[in-house]
Amino acid sequence: MKVPFLDLAATHQPLRAELEAAIGEVIDTSAFAGGPMVAKFEEEFASFCHARHAVGVGSGTEALWLCLLALGVQAGDEVITVPNTFMATAEAITYCGADPIFVDVDPVYHTMDPELIEAAITPRTKAIIPVHLYGQTADMDPILAIARKHGIPVIEDACQAHGAEYKGRKAGTLGIAGCFSFYPGKNLGALGEAGAITTEDPDLLYKVQTLREHGQPRKYHHSMIGWNARMDGVQAAVLRVKLRHLARWNTLRRSHARVYDELLAGLENAVTPAEAAYARHVYHLYPVRVPDRDAVLKEMGELGVSCGVHYPVPVHRQAAYHHLELGTGSYPVSEKAAQELLSLPMFPELTRPQLEHVASTLRQVLVRRGEHERVV
Repeated sequence: MKVPFLDLAATHQPLRAELEAAIGEVIDTSAFAGGPMVAKFEEEFASFCHARHAVGVGSGTEALWLCLLALGVQAGDEVITVPNTFMATAEAITYCGADPIFVDVDPVYHTMDPELIEAAITPRTKAIIPVHLYGQTADMDPILAIARKHGIPVIEDACQAHGAEYKGRKAGTLGIAGCFSFYPGKNLGALGEAGAITTEDPDLLYKVQTLREHGQPRKYHHSMIGWNARMDGVQAAVLRVKLRHLARWNTLRRSHARVYDELLAGLENAVTPAEAAYARHVYHLYPVRVPDRDAVLKEMGELGVSCGVHYPVPVHRQAAYHHLELGTGSYPVSEKAAQELLSLPMFPELTRPQLEHVASTLRQVLVRRGEHERVV
């Protein structure tokens, strides 16, 4: 049996008629850049997140960048985030002219370690961006308490956490803003690039709406230097269709995770992902810690099970950030995660036989490799 890491065709085929009808509506109205379809999606996504407002943009990266610009982050400023994330989190900071300041992650949940934030704050700190990684929120209460103490806004990088919850509250409603990516492989994915910002703050709302439209609050009147960061009408139409299925898909992901938990229990040389007591995990990814990860990845592929790696090089060790001079050992938990985490297939349409095959194949590979390779 072959099991893909991700099967977008399995997601889209049952929805094809709905998707084609929605795209047809956009073609009929010619509302391709922004427009009424985007406005409808914004209203519906805000409702899903239990947020007051949502703003559709061109990508999750733009969502992060525009939020920082709206908060006035600029050259000489610092923004605290984590190195165990996709590059976009740091890129958005750099494109404001600011410097990313990293703090390491918790060794169990791999999200921002609140105990390390205070030491990273300086007079130049203008924002904190915790990353809700793999589908689970960071521990937000202590992060928000520290931020309030210092008068620093918190932007949630919720690009992997559509529908995730923290103590009953949806991701994207805890800080001043939440940033979402609708890259095709996400829990809620477009048929291309798209993103969104959620917020309760009217000033930030006005600024990001203006920034995404070349800095114009009305046509040909530019109150600030902005960018073309509009969401496409076609992507909004697609996302409206898929949003109606997101809660069910997330429930299926959680069910799949429980099956993996059950089938991989007792493996001494593997550590399955933990769900925090404060969280409702939506399992965008299901990363397992294993020894000699790259060899396991290769062997799984040879046996017909496609796995992934997120992320093999922490941001502070990327060549693009070589100038920060942050050598190996700077953030040991993130570096260990980069070496050991193997993402197993995770998408709603996985069947029980597929899940069992993935788990049995991993068990077979790890047992063969021997108990002397236990992870700690």
